[in-house]
Amino acid sequence: MKSNFYHINTFMGMDKSYEESNLIVFGVGFDGTTSNRPGARFASSSMRKEFYGLETYSPFLDLDLEDYNICDYGDLEISVGDTEQVLKEIYDETASIVEDLKVPFMIGGEHLVTLAAFKAVYEKYNDVYVIHFDAHTDLREEYNNNKNSHATVIKRVWDIVGDDKIFQFGIRSGTREEFKFAIEQKHTYMEVGGINTFEKIINKLNGKNVYLTVDLDVLDASVFPGTGTPEPGGINYREFQDIFKIIKKSNINIVGCDIVELSPDYDTTGVSTVIACKVLRELCLIISSKFR
Repeated sequence: MKSNFYHINTFMGMDKSYEESNLIVFGVGFDGTTSNRPGARFASSSMRKEFYGLETYSPFLDLDLEDYNICDYGDLEISVGDTEQVLKEIYDETASIVEDLKVPFMIGGEHLVTLAAFKAVYEKYNDVYVIHFDAHTDLREEYNNNKNSHATVIKRVWDIVGDDKIFQFGIRSGTREEFKFAIEQKHTYMEVGGINTFEKIINKLNGKNVYLTVDLDVLDASVFPGTGTPEPGGINYREFQDIFKIIKKSNINIVGCDIVELSPDYDTTGVSTVIACKVLRELCLIISSKFR
């Protein structure tokens, strides 16, 4: 496979070759439609530096990165300033990964990057469900006169998959119309403000192909201030651990994944970046364990 990536530091425990790996991790440093505070473009580079403060072993999951074939493929070189071209570049690289029967794991960047990666996964698997963690609905038809924005990304995904395919958790911010679209009109499943019904939904998706998108601002702003649009009233990290446990024991088939919206410079303690690293580690372990 031709690589359009440049390699900087490699995530610890993710140093296997592309050819031998089942899971391909890559960064996309794009925040061109960020509506509040920019800076998500620096997420993956900051995470690579902080990741060495963790261990490859997760005692909570009893899994170790050293036991799996995971490739950190570096950061995608993108055409900064041209949103449509960036989306094409993300789509092309993700499509190459899924055509090689590998699972793409993208680190944003802002949430719009999900649209391009999801399109590539959807075209490969077609019957795919979306699990979406976020503080925000992301269901606007357009934002700032733009149909492709981090505030419209899930609506664009809905345009592709339609009703009964998108499951949203932790949502606590959006327009009245967005909540009506999801809850009253039932175009998506949405749990407002929490994750209490997550296990029930996962059980319904038993055996199904799933794309998982995690906007890290689903976490409470007191836990995760390093993001462009922080929202009070979110979940804490221990609740996220419960999510990991449910996914690990489930029989869903994760065919694509991303984590987005870390803006590291807004948390001078570096804790938000460490949390993002731990979310990355746990999800990589869970996805990799399902290959066996």
